[in-house]
Amino acid sequence: MKPSQLLWTCALITLAVSPVFAQQDRLLVAEKGEMRLSIFDPAGGILLGAVPEGGTTGHEVVGSPDGKLAYVPIYGDSGVGRPGTDGSNMVVIDLATAKVVGNVDFGHGIRPHCPVFGPVDGLLYVTTELDKTVTIIDPKTLKIVGTIPTGQAESHMLAISHDGRFGYTANVGPGTVSVLDMLGRKTIKVIPIAGTTQRISISTDDHWVFTADQVKPELAVIDTRMQAVKKWVPLPGLGYGSAATPDGKWLLIAIPSKDTVAVIDLKTMTVAHLVDVASGPQEVVVSPDGKTAFVSCQSSDQVVGVDLVNWRLSKGIETGKSPDGLAWVSGK
Repeated sequence: MKPSQLLWTCALITLAVSPVFAQQDRLLVAEKGEMRLSIFDPAGGILLGAVPEGGTTGHEVVGSPDGKLAYVPIYGDSGVGRPGTDGSNMVVIDLATAKVVGNVDFGHGIRPHCPVFGPVDGLLYVTTELDKTVTIIDPKTLKIVGTIPTGQAESHMLAISHDGRFGYTANVGPGTVSVLDMLGRKTIKVIPIAGTTQRISISTDDHWVFTADQVKPELAVIDTRMQAVKKWVPLPGLGYGSAATPDGKWLLIAIPSKDTVAVIDLKTMTVAHLVDVASGPQEVVVSPDGKTAFVSCQSSDQVVGVDLVNWRLSKGIETGKSPDGLAWVSGK
């Protein structure tokens, strides 16, 4: 069955999310072409709210651990390494009212991009490309409390180990990964990957870090104990966003040129399944129960669901133009 045949009809029921909806699981979608954040019920595909960001434009999003807020850095009007405007702020969105309620001003054009909550300290870490840093924000006060140098240009995406000790940035143009000491706030090592690299994720046991070579269709697998590339996994095309399943068995990676998601068996480090999705898959997020993965498909203005039991397309959600960053917010 084609992705278009699986689409839910997503009627906008309200632009303000009621407290009832605030208690359920939500899927956050950064819609670059609309310059807004949309909030969906992932089970029914219902659009719960759409929030203009007030800037051009947010690429990525993260939800607060308590499920109340979303944070969207305003990157700019172009892609990494390309000419264009340089975003200088991050907006804070209340998910219960679907309104912008706060702002972080970085003080100058910095292209803030990927926000990640520290799993232990609760601080918010945001890649700030033009300063070659990760900026640290206290989410309670919205004050900048520090930075971590990456030692590389275009530090675009960030992954943090589950114990909060180490961070890893994918440095696009240099084709490297910076290993960060999150407590000491310093760069430990820079790992060469390829001529260009993109995106980054980490295994559930913190043993492996994954980033996609943008020159050859292969995935670099970094051994975090060695802090070096240990394996290369051949892919059917250039890889992009990836995410591991909660049970630690699988890694899903988007292959935009093939309109597919490759499923890697992390025991054998080989592609075990290919799931056809909609056009232009970008980012992958896996539901906490491990049953469904959601994939933003930028060229088709959809987010599609992948059944992780039967390895097939299960559902689709119509979005605004150019959906990119995704985040899951669990109901409380």
